[in-house]
Amino acid sequence: MTPPLQQSTLRISGMHCASCSTILTRALQKVDGVSSAVVNYSTGKATVRHDPARASEGALIQAVKSKGYSAEILKGDSFKREEMLRKRELHDLKFKVILSCVFSIPAFLVGMSMYAGLDLPFRDYLLWVLATPVQFYIGWPFYQGTWAALKNKTANMDSLIAIGTSAAYLFSVYTVLFDPMQGQYFEVSSVLITLVLLGKYMEAVAKGKTSEAITKLMTIGAKIATVIRAGKEMKIPVDDVKAGDTVVVKPGEKIPVDGIVLDGHSSIDESLVTGESIPVEKKKGDQVIGSTINKHGSFTFKATKVGADTTLSRIIRLIEEAQTKKAPIQRFADEISAYFVPIVILIAILTFFTWLFIAGSSLEFSLITAVAVLVIACPCALGLATPTSIMVGTGKGAANGILIKGADALETAHRVKYVVLDKTGTVTKGKPDVTDIVLPGVLPGSGSEKEKKELLGIAASIEKKSEHPLADAIVAKASQLGASLHTVSSFKAIPGFGVEAAIARKAYCIGNPKLMDKNKISISSFQDDIARLENDGKTVMVVSSGKNALGLIAVADEIKEDSPAAIRLMRSLGLVPYMITGDNKRTAAAIAKRAGITYVFADVLPEDKARYVRQLQRSGKVAMVGDGINDAPALAQADIGIAMGSGTDVAMETGNIVLMKNSLVDVPRAIRLSRMTMAKIRQNMFWALIYNIIGIPIAAGVLYPVTGWLLSPIIAGGAMALSSVSVVTNSLLLRKKRI
Repeated sequence: MTPPLQQSTLRISGMHCASCSTILTRALQKVDGVSSAVVNYSTGKATVRHDPARASEGALIQAVKSKGYSAEILKGDSFKREEMLRKRELHDLKFKVILSCVFSIPAFLVGMSMYAGLDLPFRDYLLWVLATPVQFYIGWPFYQGTWAALKNKTANMDSLIAIGTSAAYLFSVYTVLFDPMQGQYFEVSSVLITLVLLGKYMEAVAKGKTSEAITKLMTIGAKIATVIRAGKEMKIPVDDVKAGDTVVVKPGEKIPVDGIVLDGHSSIDESLVTGESIPVEKKKGDQVIGSTINKHGSFTFKATKVGADTTLSRIIRLIEEAQTKKAPIQRFADEISAYFVPIVILIAILTFFTWLFIAGSSLEFSLITAVAVLVIACPCALGLATPTSIMVGTGKGAANGILIKGADALETAHRVKYVVLDKTGTVTKGKPDVTDIVLPGVLPGSGSEKEKKELLGIAASIEKKSEHPLADAIVAKASQLGASLHTVSSFKAIPGFGVEAAIARKAYCIGNPKLMDKNKISISSFQDDIARLENDGKTVMVVSSGKNALGLIAVADEIKEDSPAAIRLMRSLGLVPYMITGDNKRTAAAIAKRAGITYVFADVLPEDKARYVRQLQRSGKVAMVGDGINDAPALAQADIGIAMGSGTDVAMETGNIVLMKNSLVDVPRAIRLSRMTMAKIRQNMFWALIYNIIGIPIAAGVLYPVTGWLLSPIIAGGAMALSSVSVVTNSLLLRKKRI
């Protein structure tokens, strides 16, 4: 019999780039007893399935430490500690960025002074003093990353930074001590380290949002529950509620756990979990969801799912799993560095020995050519190619109300094929509104405005006393149109049907067609209108007096004005839009038709949204657009999560992109911005590589025997700086583009 596998989550510290996750994944997978291991660089976590009898959690931690990193096991209650550790790491990184600027900015100014004609005394020694702490204290993590890569027989971006800056620094030390006329490159090494470190800090800020999303979810649930035990009501911590307990919920309270209503009725605001803005009426036998809010009535329910089995807990788990499974993006620079670094070192060594032993040149000449190769190959342009484009792209997005939380989002969004749109609050406005008032014997859309206002005033006067979920929409519409309200008496709510009341001793009913049938009120003259409105996905209420139907009031969550335009823009970019909702197929189809959406997922449970995203991911990259907690697992599962700015904090923090204007048009604009940014990155990479392909042979002295041209380290440093300037300038051109 196969022993049961345990799943452990490790928090890993010390990862410097995406290749670190590859190194650690291999190390964990080699541990005897490990079934699978996934290390996610963006979240700083590893998820390992293992046989605890053969591979203990201590063995997993040891495997991580053997590669030069540190790790600890995360338990179910580790959220606060994880948040504390993340903030500490971010604080330390911020301190190093500031300290690095304190040394590198003066170094840059002193280094440039010679070009301004200023002859500062002891300039080279001052630069040496300023560059040393940046190189060996601030830049120490790059050496650690290089050593870790060497132990694993590979190279990464840390290797490029460490070797390039060390070459510039050590050659500068040599020239200051033995050949001051050669010039030095102290400011080059210190400024480069500062820029790279700044990029890492910005990335760390974006990565920290994942843990904040989970923490927010943990605080949403109720903390106290009122249960009936031994015939008495008692308040207990929600963690102590057991399946089968009878739970009492009063107006305004949060429902502590999932269950089934035993007695009473109310309307429940489920928007936190379902994303649907219209409160849902609950009566005996209906299911209620933990963490949702009871609006008006009191009721008791039987607890069916508690602890880790509640809907909210499952959503938290789904987010964590989706984030862990999301493959980290391998930066192009990291991919080529494994080949680039050894080749550059080999070329430098060959250059040195060729000139010294074969050409018979002096030791100084041979050393200068070798150092020129290393300096000109210093990955300034290669290292700046991606971050400068990302910084300009994210800045341009922010200026247009599109917040992009990290480089991964921009690097992935340009490959998106499918866009899955949540209905409520994304395609629609997210709040119910009165859409139609129909009078007897008139064509749709016609009728006296005065008569319509009178009908609305009667309905609003009665609904003002109602607990009905749609009552607020009617009252708000009456206020908006200035309808007169009346004094109401004999008010009576009929759960599942509607309300009855009297105005000036005249009896009125407002409710669904079932209420009219119950009171034997004929609505035959309105049947066509009712069918038409319901086919449009609207909720229809009949207003009657005595035995006469006075008219219809239809309420619906209308689509946003810009939704159709947004769908057209998506199609023009080659994107395929889908709509996903918990609504029934008829309502969903009506909304989709008005928005211009062809493909619809309807009747989808909150926890199943991520499954539909996975289904589409088999055929291409998927962007999920939503605004509710129920969208959070799907936002995390998708290749790109796009959260509407008006949505819940959790959805915003789980998403990779946040649309602050709450406009659906910004979805295709964000995709287009990603494509433009990636085009700049490719251009920058091309010029950075071409620069090296042309510059390295010249620095090695290939043209010297024929033309007498020799690239000194000073010129090599200037060429290197020029290549960096060209990359930054090309990135800045993105600001002029329209999205």
